Amino acid sequence: MSSASRPSTSDADSPASSLFANSGATTQRNVMSQGVAQQGSDQQDAADPGLILASGSPRRRDLLASIGIQCEVAPVDIDETPQANESPEHYVLRLAREKSQAGFAALAQRTAGRTVGRRVLGADTALALDGRILGKPRDELDAREMLLSLSGRSHQVLSGVALCHGDAGRDMRCESELVESRVTFRTITPEEAARYWATGEPADKAGGYAIQGLGAVFVSHLEGSYSAVVGLPLHETAQLLSKAGVQPWQPL
Repeated sequence: MSSASRPSTSDADSPASSLFANSGATTQRNVMSQGVAQQGSDQQDAADPGLILASGSPRRRDLLASIGIQCEVAPVDIDETPQANESPEHYVLRLAREKSQAGFAALAQRTAGRTVGRRVLGADTALALDGRILGKPRDELDAREMLLSLSGRSHQVLSGVALCHGDAGRDMRCESELVESRVTFRTITPEEAARYWATGEPADKAGGYAIQGLGAVFVSHLEGSYSAVVGLPLHETAQLLSKAGVQPWQPL
């Protein structure tokens, strides 16, 4: 029988070729799996910039999200009592730094000191009128009196922001910024103050009002940063984050 008429066996039909084909398919599947796993890891890294917000405020979380920053929310518990003869400016900046530092210490504890590549953001906002800090109202009477004290006048809104990052054991850094804004209210009647309290909005707000909510109707003029009055100065926060390697947003 000539070689031309001899039955031929293709590579695909031979046991050896089947083995190599299966091996190649297995290798390809492994490579694809590794690629998918790596892609998932990259996506997770992209979604998690390593930022912790040491605050339970949904307003601050939403403000960060508005500039494309995702974060883990991990509130801290610190003593917010003003010190004797402490100025409103010092008070706000001190609390922002203490929140950030407390959050960083908690991070170091739960990660056994592995804090490199993670950042902790702390913030605080307070209102001041005639050098006096206005906190959250104690009750309805306090809220109504507080609102009427702001009627027809300008008051300070002070916002502090602090960012701690680095190696907890050797090179922890904490930068901070203080932002001052001035808000002017129109005249508010006692009846309006009572109706505003009835909405429920003033109860947990510093100064007894929310500029991002129903309380906006009282504001006749704002000088400074709107986001700072809401609870987080975005311009200064973005600068701190950028210096620490977290970009507020990326081009699509």
